[in-house]
Parts: sequence; C-alpha cells; structure tokens
Amino acid sequence: MPSPVVVIGIGEMGSVFARGFLRSGHPVYPVTRTVPVTEIFTQVPAPEMVLLAVAEQDLHTALDDIPAGWRDRLVLLQNELLPADWIRHGYDDPTVISVWFEKKKGRDSKVIIPSPAYGPHAGLLASALGSIDIPVQVVADHDTLLFELVRKNVYILTTNIAGLQTGGTVGELWSQHRDTARAIALEVIALQERLAGRTLNAEALIDAVVIAFEADPAHQCMGRSAPARLQRALQLADQFGLELPALRRVAAGLPTGNKTAASQ
Repeated sequence: MPSPVVVIGIGEMGSVFARGFLRSGHPVYPVTRTVPVTEIFTQVPAPEMVLLAVAEQDLHTALDDIPAGWRDRLVLLQNELLPADWIRHGYDDPTVISVWFEKKKGRDSKVIIPSPAYGPHAGLLASALGSIDIPVQVVADHDTLLFELVRKNVYILTTNIAGLQTGGTVGELWSQHRDTARAIALEVIALQERLAGRTLNAEALIDAVVIAFEADPAHQCMGRSAPARLQRALQLADQFGLELPALRRVAAGLPTGNKTAASQ
C-alpha cells in the first residue's frame, strides 16, 4: 500500500488534494482545527508528505507547529508565498506548488492553467492531481519556482487591487483598463523584488500573467480579500520606503489610468 499523506487544513483546497491522494491510493490523515497536530504525528510519524493547506493568514503559526519529524516532508500551496516565508522558519527545501485552479463551495475544481510545482514531492503532486484531471507542471529549479510564485502573486494582487477600482473580469481589465493593470502590476513587481531580494523580469512576468488572463477571461477581478491585500501591500511599501503611487491612488479612490481606445 502507498505511504500515507497528512493534510493540515481540510478546506476547499485541502479537500481537492486529499481526493487526489485517495484516488492515487494514499491513505489520508486530516488535521483539522479540532485535532491537534501532535495527535496525528503520534499516529503517523513518517508519512510520505505533509501538505500544509491552511489559510494564508495562518501560515506562519502553522509552520512553527510542524513536528520536527515532518519538516523534511512539507508541501506548501498558499498564495502570496515567497522563499523568505519558509526560510525564516528554518525550512531549506520544501516542496511548493503554485495553485492555478480554484475550488468554490458546491462547485467542482476549475483549472485555469497547469500548476507549477518544485521540490522532492512535486512528482507525487503531479500524479495525485493528475488522477483527478488537474494538470501539474513540475519545474526544474529554484529560479523557475520563484518566477512562478511571483507570477501568481502579481496575478492575484493586480486583479484584486485593480478590481477595487474597475470591477469586472480579468479579460475586461486587460482589454479595457490596460494602463491601470500595467501600472499596478509594475508596482506589485517592484514590491515582490524587495520581498524576494532580487531583480525580476517585469515584462516576462506581465506576459505570463496575461496568459492566465486569456485562459480564463471571465474570472472576476475582485475577491473578498481585495481590500486586505491592498492594505498589506501598502504596509509593506511603507516598510521598504516604496512610493507605489498607483496603489495609493486606488486606496484613495482616485483613477490610476485611462481606458484603452477600444473601450472608449
């Protein structure tokens, strides 16, 4: 029998991964808010992997709570994730997946583009999710992983922040408010550069984000967490001494760009 997998956090996203592991024959041990991690660790001290599927705001607390025997089996999937987030907790080389499918309550999973994954357990992620028709792209190195993590961050932050001003879909954002989208994306990339501690290829990142726009143009720009994402981005900007005028104009309720000629 295949080795068991532990899933910490059985929300919408964790449940998708759990179904993939079960379909692949792996027993799944869930850790919920009412079940202490230490209790499951006693039952499963050496699982194949430990998937951390908690909400973004719970990530750092959860990383501190991982038992020592599980640390080299960890898999991360949170949004707004960068290497500094796991390095600060002493993790050297976790498996990481940048999730490009969505799962909403009462609906099946919807794939936008293949989800890049890197690390010791990337192959298992690919086979497990592939068994439920969710494609995973196993990437070759840390640099590619960083690019893919930033790509997802730029997609999320640009669409959420721009959506506070424009509303609508990502397709409409790019076709009708491209100046606004580019201005915000470039500032988000500048912030990501400070968080990652390195220069990034802004145009390549924007091109990669547009691929995701085109793959699902009807995707809504603004999620419930959009105001909090903008506030967090501006707090980080203040911390790093970044101006980010486009983001500050959105926060002030001011326009950040003109509509494209096609929309006028």
